[in-house]
Amino acid sequence: MRMLATAYCGRGETHGGITAQRGVAAADPRLLPLGSTVRVTGLGSRAQTYLIADTGSAVKGQHIDLFVPSCRVAKRFGRRPVRVRLLSSPRTRRDIP
Repeated sequence: MRMLATAYCGRGETHGGITAQRGVAAADPRLLPLGSTVRVTGLGSRAQTYLIADTGSAVKGQHIDLFVPSCRVAKRFGRRPVRVRLLSSPRTRRDIP
């Protein structure tokens, strides 16, 4: 699906209970439930895989917010159109209750 990507840099615990780190993203749980794994293309030459472990009041609909370790990089990231493919969701993974 096509989505709008932004970036965030805030450290701390995500809504999913893990520490914000590389490979973590926030999304609208109605589209991408917590615990889902997604592949994001359109960020560079290679697709990147993210775990949906966070939500946010500004992350609604077809919007994905990707964690980056630098706040300066997050500000420069802006808004980018990307393609997101659902690889697995908690309903299909056995390791997430």
